[in-house]
Amino acid sequence: MFHKLAVVAAALLCLDGAQGFALRMSMLDKKGERRRISQKDSFYRRGFKEVQKDVEKMMEDEFRSDLMEGMRTSAYERVEGDVTIKMAEHLGFCWGVERAVAMAMETRLHFPEETLHITNEIIHNPQVNEKLTDMGVNVIPKEAVGAPKDFSKIKEGDVVILPAFGASLEEMQLLDDKGVKVVDATCPWVSKVWNTVDKHIRADATSIIHGKWNHEETIATASFAERYVIVKNLEEAQYVADYIVNGGNKEEFLEKFKNAMSEGFDPDTDLKKLGLANQTTMYKRETRQIGRIMEKAIMAKYGAAEVAERYQEFDTICDATQERQDAITDLIEDKSIDFILIVGGFDSSNTAHLKEIPEMNGIKNYHIDRADRIRPDGSIEHRLLNGELAVEENFLPKGKLTIGVTSGASTPDAYLGDAIDRLLLLKKMQA
Repeated sequence: MFHKLAVVAAALLCLDGAQGFALRMSMLDKKGERRRISQKDSFYRRGFKEVQKDVEKMMEDEFRSDLMEGMRTSAYERVEGDVTIKMAEHLGFCWGVERAVAMAMETRLHFPEETLHITNEIIHNPQVNEKLTDMGVNVIPKEAVGAPKDFSKIKEGDVVILPAFGASLEEMQLLDDKGVKVVDATCPWVSKVWNTVDKHIRADATSIIHGKWNHEETIATASFAERYVIVKNLEEAQYVADYIVNGGNKEEFLEKFKNAMSEGFDPDTDLKKLGLANQTTMYKRETRQIGRIMEKAIMAKYGAAEVAERYQEFDTICDATQERQDAITDLIEDKSIDFILIVGGFDSSNTAHLKEIPEMNGIKNYHIDRADRIRPDGSIEHRLLNGELAVEENFLPKGKLTIGVTSGASTPDAYLGDAIDRLLLLKKMQA
């Protein structure tokens, strides 16, 4: 079936404008198109063995922390004077992120003379991205959230890296047309989600994607879906579920999800058969709750006998994300902790979720993206839950102090270690 659709889509290449493009995309076998592109000799998915030892040394020098290694072998604690540092048992670089950064570095060494680009930041960590920029990797610019990227500077023969959270099918096709070499550093967990939305297509189901519509990973996932709605949280999921069961104001629905649904989406006809997918950095428990909400809505509308036919759910939740969320949950149960320091990119979704956990439990916390937000004058510049930056003077209390620390999945040990060093130094200066 999908082979025939792809043949028909090829015949539509003569159509011009956005309507023709949308029609071509809707008729493609999207998984097949991704496979076609990725099987080319100019598409690299496994790194470059001849430079792996060199890159391992580079990453060891740049990202390892003796302080952090010491804490892991000392019950995840460090005591220095009046200060006790307690570290979450799971934190920092996950496997997919570490793999993506290594592949980007390997690409630079393997292609020393070629012009290198990356379709977005390799991961959401400013210092790691600065390191790659210093190595001559150009980030493809875009003017604003949701705005198109400027691919005009990419020329035939250039090398383009796809970041850990992937790239959209449209971007992959554009790069294929430009005749560039592509290095795919997409996290395998993200690819697993793409395979899931392909199953939804084959079952003629609409994908309910738990994620943020403007996040690069969700943009990519949506590009591989056919019909979809993106829900950010339980409230939006319940809104969709209520519409399934009771109907509602169609214009209000379309306005509410105007940035978060497939083109031509009709809630009156496109919510009869569903499949669940997720952005891998979202709350695992929340994704599962959304699944139960959708399943119950289908049951209420069509009866229990229809659920297996009308609702699909596969496990696409990243273990690393959940481990870090569970670890900070364990940390906040320690009543001796005075506050928690969270280190990770301000635009990192998984780090933002780590901040939400102590915040929702009334535990004082600070989210910084780099160590130098802890200032020599005793102040700290940190991100609030609403995304704004704030400065707090004299944030370290005098006397005995216990600090919990953690970091997002895009944060190397060395960067959290640098922040801990600054905390300890400031505390010494108080004496």
